[in-house]
Amino acid sequence: MEVKGRVAGAETITMTRNEILSALDKPDDFILAMVEFLDGDTHRVHCLRQPFRRAPDFHASRVNHHFAE
Repeated sequence: MEVKGRVAGAETITMTRNEILSALDKPDDFILAMVEFLDGDTHRVHCLRQPFRRAPDFHASRVNHHFAE
């Protein structure tokens, strides 16, 4: 499980190349949990299974993904 926290309204989350490759290596075991921090002490959790379809470009060390998608 990989957990990423973002403030409400953030446009992107950043995943490292290694995180993406780990997700692709064991797609049935990987869960991406995105925690959206709202006003006050509240938050919302979004969990995705198999969030990636392909490996990033060879020279990419990090990839930004649109949070809303």
